[in-house]
Amino acid sequence: MKHLFLISLLIIGIASDSSAQQAVPEGVHNFSLQECINYAYEHQDSVLNAQLDVKSAEYKVKETTGIGLPQVSGSASFTDYVKIPTTLIPGQFFGQPAGTFIPVQFGVKYQSALGLNLSQILFDGSYLVGLKASKTYKELSQRNYTRSKIDANIGVTKAYYQVLVSNEQIRLLDANINQLKQQVDQTAAQNKQGLVELVDVQRIQVQYNNLITNRENTLRLLALNYQLLKFQMGMDVNDQLVLTDKLENIKLADLADIGADTTFYHNRIEYNLAETKKKLNELDVENKKSKFYPTLTLNGSYNSSYQNNNFSDLYSRSFPSSFFGLTLNVPIFNGGQRSNQLKQSRISVLKSQNDLENAKNGLLLEGNKAHITFVNSLRSLDNQKQNQQLAQEVLRVSKIKYQQGVGSSIEVTQAQTALEDADNKYIQSLYDALVSKVDLDKAYGKIQ
Repeated sequence: MKHLFLISLLIIGIASDSSAQQAVPEGVHNFSLQECINYAYEHQDSVLNAQLDVKSAEYKVKETTGIGLPQVSGSASFTDYVKIPTTLIPGQFFGQPAGTFIPVQFGVKYQSALGLNLSQILFDGSYLVGLKASKTYKELSQRNYTRSKIDANIGVTKAYYQVLVSNEQIRLLDANINQLKQQVDQTAAQNKQGLVELVDVQRIQVQYNNLITNRENTLRLLALNYQLLKFQMGMDVNDQLVLTDKLENIKLADLADIGADTTFYHNRIEYNLAETKKKLNELDVENKKSKFYPTLTLNGSYNSSYQNNNFSDLYSRSFPSSFFGLTLNVPIFNGGQRSNQLKQSRISVLKSQNDLENAKNGLLLEGNKAHITFVNSLRSLDNQKQNQQLAQEVLRVSKIKYQQGVGSSIEVTQAQTALEDADNKYIQSLYDALVSKVDLDKAYGKIQ
């Protein structure tokens, strides 16, 4: 009985666990911003392709390394002479008159050969440079992978912020709609009592209808913003995504003094890529120089031949041969091609140095611009917050004056319009500040 009781508990536990797993809906994701970014690193096509390029570069390094290892190949052949070739031999070799020829057949019907060939580079300057270049090529692919991750990070972050701002916009619209709905009801009741004219009710009703339409439009844009975010993440657009981060948790002012850094361009992936390309051009110069040096190669071969007129006895006896040797190739003159190729490669290095300096200046300019834009956006955001609060106060006072009979409905309508305008400008300033924060992080190499 005790065993049956334990088994029953086990079955109930498994069933409960299964039902709990089934209770979690598939295709639903509750993600913070960092979780969205991590998801993009694992699912976005551009990042995945860049990661595959890194893997391909690793194989390229192994391929280049393999050139310097012993190269071994085997060969096999079989020949069936249906008619053995005939050779004409001068007749005087056999006591015949001069000018005559005697047909003679050399060889046997069946012939076969098995061979093993070996070659090994002993010295080749191009190979040594190629090893360095292959590792630099791998470095280039890794930095391209980093750039893809940075682009994904930026795209996801901006799309995430857009959704948060759209939700904030809907919140403000709901607040305005609620208070305007109360005002519509109050004005309509006053109209029935003959205290206000019908035109006052209609004027407020127009504003209310416009807010409802604006909210519906914003909801549709919010759905589109969610799809854009999922697209940036590499997520199925049909999956449900719930954002867990809040606007109030995003710190903006902490980066306002970042402009003191003047060496940030070293952190930019664009500058790192320019450095890698310059390094590749310098290796190309070394490769062109190596063309002036001789190359030395070790060669070896082992062959075994088989000959017989009977196929069944073809491999009964072998005739082996083998050799080892060195091959030295010394470049002497090729019409000045090597010299001119070297000069072209040196020019490419000079151009890459100019590109590197230009990249430095461009990144410094971009950083200064991003810093100024960010500071300006913070100032604008603070100003719009104040304007929003002032507009709310003006509307509150206008309503009180109207209710006390010392103000007009037009004054209330104008105050309501001013509040809506302040809300819209606040939303735009909020989004601009968030986007400028992302651009500033990118410009100063904070996103890696």
